Amino acid sequence: MAVSSIQMLGGLRPPRVSLIAQARVPFTSSGSVEYALGPLTEGFVASRISMSRIRATVGEDGLRTDDDSMHNNVDDNQVGKQPERDFSGTPYVPVYVMLPLGVVDMNCELVDQEGLRNQLMILKSVNVDGVMLDCWWGIVERHTPQVYNWSGYKRLFQIVRELGLKIQVVLSFHECGGNVGDDVHIPLPQWVREIAESNPDIYFTDREGKRNSECLTWGIDKERVLKGRTAVEVYFDYMRSFRVEFDEFFVDGIISEIEVGLGPCGELRYPSYPAKHGWRYPGIGEFQCYDKYLMKSLSKAAEVRGHTFWARGPDNAGSYNSMPHDTGFFRDGGDYDSYYGRFFLNWYSQVLVDHGDRVLALANLAFEETSIAAKLSGIHWWYKTASHAAELTAGFYNPANRDGYAPIVVMLKKHEAAMNFTCVELRTLDQNEDFPEALADPEGLVWQVLNAAWDASIPVASENALACYDREGYNKILENAKPRNDPDGRHLSVFTYLRLGPTLMERDNFSEFERFVKRMHGEAVSDLQS
Repeated sequence: MAVSSIQMLGGLRPPRVSLIAQARVPFTSSGSVEYALGPLTEGFVASRISMSRIRATVGEDGLRTDDDSMHNNVDDNQVGKQPERDFSGTPYVPVYVMLPLGVVDMNCELVDQEGLRNQLMILKSVNVDGVMLDCWWGIVERHTPQVYNWSGYKRLFQIVRELGLKIQVVLSFHECGGNVGDDVHIPLPQWVREIAESNPDIYFTDREGKRNSECLTWGIDKERVLKGRTAVEVYFDYMRSFRVEFDEFFVDGIISEIEVGLGPCGELRYPSYPAKHGWRYPGIGEFQCYDKYLMKSLSKAAEVRGHTFWARGPDNAGSYNSMPHDTGFFRDGGDYDSYYGRFFLNWYSQVLVDHGDRVLALANLAFEETSIAAKLSGIHWWYKTASHAAELTAGFYNPANRDGYAPIVVMLKKHEAAMNFTCVELRTLDQNEDFPEALADPEGLVWQVLNAAWDASIPVASENALACYDREGYNKILENAKPRNDPDGRHLSVFTYLRLGPTLMERDNFSEFERFVKRMHGEAVSDLQS
């Protein structure tokens, strides 16, 4: 760690079970306490999962790991354990399972067809509703612009249909690989990478000029730099090709939802915390706006504001692994809340919202009468600070005095798009136990984002951020999926489990997963723990 918890807290580390809640922490499922002060009550203290379970690492979707060593081991010394709720008779929440990253290879051929079929039959046997699948841009349009190869995906869809399952399709316009836990590497299309050799500004760029090839900068959304097409036109052509190629699966209702990739890891955010550039949890990350196209946009915004000298990124925002209090920009009372800071953050976050707006508008054209969704990442570290630094660098303008997710929810509502949000299985006390210096609050973040979406009456889907095989993790997901005593009966529209693999298929783990599926479906189970 860049700084120890003792250094950060002025030498006073709080007792492990007397952590001070400094953000929107839900004390019960039926309400929240804004900025509650005082020790957490014993009844709220969640028991700890084994240390191997909760170590946060970086996987292909940000903070996660698919480490096969993580089984359903729960510490014997559990504190304040809550009795399990009976979810029988509660609303039916469909459960989908993500397929392995490399299920289709770089030649767009289906890998281990029979092995996959057998695993899908097992999922079907426990009434899983369907599967989620990435359709990688770097595979389908690999060599030549507007020449698409969907063959491997076509065969996979046929198998899924034969087994009576449904499909959530993720149109993945980002690179796969390069993070801990990734077992495949799928770069952006070769023809795009060739363009980048002479014009590297098509990639997001940090203050030091390091390029990130995970996805294209939103600065070229409307720039004809991709062999005569803008980035948004490229995305639309890809979506339209998919819609035509898989028409029969739309007509048959096999495709239940299209999740449109909007950034790194498919998420609507900036690639502010890339492991390839040395980021490690819980670093604040860096702003990613230094390609020439986004800098041009910033210059125009500063000119309109009447302060041309504001056409720059912050020079005191630290680096990837800085802590907020070590920077002039993110510290309490820092420049993030100055006139310039508010101008810059408004512009930076608006670019994110505008990108989502443009792409989802075209997705609705391509996929008429089909549900579309956008994915948001759960950036929960530094949530208990005033600035929320890690969220700011990712494009979520969500300091303690501002709701940064409201503009995103409004944009999604405009396009009748569902929100897919991560980290519903994480517990704030677990994070504080391992990384007290991160001042993380996944529960407070989930509470804020899910309620913002529900209040706007848009569907809310979710998935787990870390691999989950234990009952406590499943219980946490269930509590978020179906909030207790909610007078409006709000619940998740769908839950997608990360991920199909050998560990999930182990007997004890799969038995626990089957139990979880029943409870998500509102069925009774016979072994509730009191």
